[in-house]
Amino acid sequence: MTNQYTAQNIKVLKGLEPVRERPGMYIGSTGKTGLHHLVYEIVDNSIDEAIQGYCDKIRVTIKADGSVEVEDNGRGIPVDIHPETGTSALEVVMTTLHAGGKFSKESYKVSGGLHGVGASVVNALSEWMEVEVHRDGKIYRQRYARGQKVTEVEVIGETTKRGTIVRFKPDKTIFTTVEFDSDTILTRLRDLAFLNPNVTIEFIDERNNIQRTLHYSGGLKEFVSYLNRGEKTLHEVVFIEGSVQDVQVQVAFQYTDGDTEEIISFVNNIKTVDGGTHVTGFKTAFTRVVNELGKKK
Repeated sequence: MTNQYTAQNIKVLKGLEPVRERPGMYIGSTGKTGLHHLVYEIVDNSIDEAIQGYCDKIRVTIKADGSVEVEDNGRGIPVDIHPETGTSALEVVMTTLHAGGKFSKESYKVSGGLHGVGASVVNALSEWMEVEVHRDGKIYRQRYARGQKVTEVEVIGETTKRGTIVRFKPDKTIFTTVEFDSDTILTRLRDLAFLNPNVTIEFIDERNNIQRTLHYSGGLKEFVSYLNRGEKTLHEVVFIEGSVQDVQVQVAFQYTDGDTEEIISFVNNIKTVDGGTHVTGFKTAFTRVVNELGKKK
């Protein structure tokens, strides 16, 4: 310990070093919650492709060695040279914070996740990561270790498919546990399947021989029916949707003979566990309409 404090004491973190230095700032914790957040970030990228109408199939696999693979049939991460960096767009997305199509309204009108830092954060907090892109008739691949590239973007074959496959293994030097919980991931994937009725999500856990296919064409109405399974319902599910100034809203509700209220809300596919102005606005408007109808009768 010294009393000297000079420019030499100032530490400059480059690239993805800040993520490894302070992971909690990016994923909330280094426990189970943060661990599962890695999976959600990659899946959310695939869901964002689905929202734009470019993807309808997503497969999430927990491998026997504890790694994770997420595959979609979206457009595939661009691999051409980025004009500002002079490197492949794939490398930019995977190794640079605040880089991605989510900042461009031309590429994504709506997106969830960590606002353009999701994939690179997962890369930084993984022992290793591999990204395979099927695009323009070719298969491209790049590999990384703890956020650093270990290969260039290389062409490894030809394909008639399109999409992105991300494989990663969480870094056990970062997380207090690297054991994924199937039920936790399934719950999140089920929510996403209900919220995106045009998408089929397949979940595979090679450790326990678990396989589930999630597809709910009934969307939010089917979601409410699922939540009320086993309850005595008082009417059919009411479904309302509309849009104001490019903000799209969907609401589904159903009363039961229970005496407790449960409101589950999402914004851009992200669960808002503490509610928010969207929930407050709905409850206020709903109460006003019911009161007005009551006065008329």
